[in-house]
Parts: sequence; C-alpha cells; structure tokens
Amino acid sequence: MNYRLFHKTQYDYSENVNNYHGLACIMPKNSERQLCRDFSLSIFPIPDELYSRIDFFGNTTHYFSIHKPHNKLTILTKSTIETYASAATTSVLTNETVRNKLGTDSALKNMLLDYMLPSPFVQWDAEVKRFAAGFFCDNRPFYESARLLCHKIFADFTYVPGFTTIHTPLKTVLQEKKGVCQDFSHLAIACLRSMGFAARYVSGYLETEPLPGETKLQGSDATHAWISVYVPDLGWCDFDPTNDLIPQERHIITAWGRDFGDVSPLKGIIFSTGKHDFQVAVDVIPI
Repeated sequence: MNYRLFHKTQYDYSENVNNYHGLACIMPKNSERQLCRDFSLSIFPIPDELYSRIDFFGNTTHYFSIHKPHNKLTILTKSTIETYASAATTSVLTNETVRNKLGTDSALKNMLLDYMLPSPFVQWDAEVKRFAAGFFCDNRPFYESARLLCHKIFADFTYVPGFTTIHTPLKTVLQEKKGVCQDFSHLAIACLRSMGFAARYVSGYLETEPLPGETKLQGSDATHAWISVYVPDLGWCDFDPTNDLIPQERHIITAWGRDFGDVSPLKGIIFSTGKHDFQVAVDVIPI
C-alpha cells in the first residue's frame, strides 16, 4: 500500500510561553515492511534551533527550541510511505527452547537485554506473572503462545479512552480489564518479559475505516501502539493485542523502544505560568 500521512499537533496556551524545548519522534521508519519515501516537519513559530539525530533504538528524532514568546505551537508532519504485507509465518520452537536460548546464548542475550528487563512503564508483579504463566507452558510453541496472549487481551479487555493515563499501573489495567492500545501493549510486554522473553513497544499509525455507508472524517485516524516479540528462528514478529491482528500494510511504524517513554511522539519543556489545551489530528490516506 501507498499512503500520504499527515499528523498535526497544536498547543494553545493561556499565557505566553517564553521558551520551549521539544523532542519529536514522529518520522516513519524505514524497515523490511515499509519505506518512507519523503518526510517534512513544519513547526510554527519557526524554531530557533532544529536538528535531527538517531537515538539509541535506531529511531529518528528531531530536537527543536523556540526562544520567542508565543501562545500557540503547531507541529505538522507530512510523509509518503509504502508498506508491504508480511509473509504468513509461524515457528515450532517451544517456550522452553526459546527461554533456554535467550538464557544461554550470551551474545543474543546482550543484544536483547534492554527488551527483557523492566523499564519505566513496564513493571510486573506476581499477579501479572500468574496471568502470563497460563500461556507459556514449556511444550507449547512460543509464537502460538504470544498470539494467544494477545488474543486473550483483545477478548477480555475493553477499550475505554480516558480510563487510564500513562502513569496508571499495569496492575490496575489487569484488575479492571480496561484501557487503550498503550496499556494493552505494555501489559503484553510485561507478560512476555516476566516469562523470560524479549518484547518491545512499537509506536505508529493505523489506517482506520469508516462504518459502512459513512464518510471517513478528516483527522479521524490516530496514533497507535502494538508489540514486537523476538522469535529466534524468525527475528522480530509483530502482534497487535488491541485489535487481535498480525500487523500488515495498514500498520505504519514510527519508532520502537522499551516502552512508550522511549517513543513518545512529542516531549517538551515549557517556561510559562499558564495552562494549555492541545489537539491532535491524523490522516492516513491511501494513494
């Protein structure tokens, strides 16, 4: 598939902001499954500083700073992306085999260690481990187990925007069985890591489709999150627990990391005494 992608974020401040330092992680990646053919980033007011770099996880980030007073900040990106379907795949390696390989192959473990340990937004306790243990018995195929875990989250949990914040503990998400894609991805990753496996958080976009007979609304697409699991004989394999899908052409990857904190689309520090409102609009348009 070929897409034009538009992502607009606008902040409106009640008082002038005198200085702003921001970090944007919203440039689509080039990977085996997609190609970013062009990308532009526009910021208003025009930044005094703007430069890009590659972060620790291989994502492109843009740092910018604005030193002039302003009461509105607009960040607009435009991209052209080509995505490809993943080949149907599976693996016969059992959970015991994968766990042993990750535990005994020191080179592999060193490469994956960041995705196996707890991270700021992915912590687990005995309750999370008990929930995970039922999916990862020793003799079951690992790929199938990860798929079943994501299906369970999809089937038993309810998508409720606004029920959680980024700081809501996974224990609460598990108990209440409510949340959003960010929560479901963090929970799936916590389950996998608690069982000794490697899993990472993937941030990006998902093309949405209107209901039959309805017109798609401008700006109605959204940022999305899913997970990627390391399977030794296949490499990284993506799963979308929110939609019970194997991500394909409609999933557009922006970045990956240990959890949301590594790949937040926008982070910033402002120097102001007022409050602010913000709006986000995303369009994923098939070409």
